[in-house]
Amino acid sequence: MKIILLGYMGSGKSTIGKLVSEAENLPFIDLDHYIESKLNKTIPEIFDVEGEIFFRLKEHEYLKELLDKDDDFILSLGGGTPCYAGNMDVINKRENVISIYLRTSINTIVERLKGEKESRPLVAKLNDEELHEFIAKHLFERSFFYEQATEKVNTSDKTIDEIKLTIQSTLKKQ
Repeated sequence: MKIILLGYMGSGKSTIGKLVSEAENLPFIDLDHYIESKLNKTIPEIFDVEGEIFFRLKEHEYLKELLDKDDDFILSLGGGTPCYAGNMDVINKRENVISIYLRTSINTIVERLKGEKESRPLVAKLNDEELHEFIAKHLFERSFFYEQATEKVNTSDKTIDEIKLTIQSTLKKQ
């Protein structure tokens, strides 16, 4: 089975993905890191040199490439991946794939990203009020795509371990 984790930046996709992969003895793949290794450039370099359209085309191509593999794994998507190129349709039409939306409140994301702004180019220059407004707007725009996930897990006010156990419980039902 392929387990796809999606949600907004700061929702815990990578952190939770790594923990669940260890617990379930499955490889963990971060789609952004996969793209970087394939193109031998960082995501910011790809955006700067090639542009967002090129990035989104490659993101779509590599998502399909991973889903075509026979391997089982946990895949963490970029926050925007579900919103472009019909990627949610690609994911949801596959057999042996479960997509899990890590649903996280605006306030929780703001609190998580406040301390990580330097490593998050999209929000690096925003003050706290601007950050809240930016995230609220993005979540509103992206929720249509995120809600298409086969499963939803509320991550607000939960510990990392509680989220991991919830996902493991969800997987056992599949």
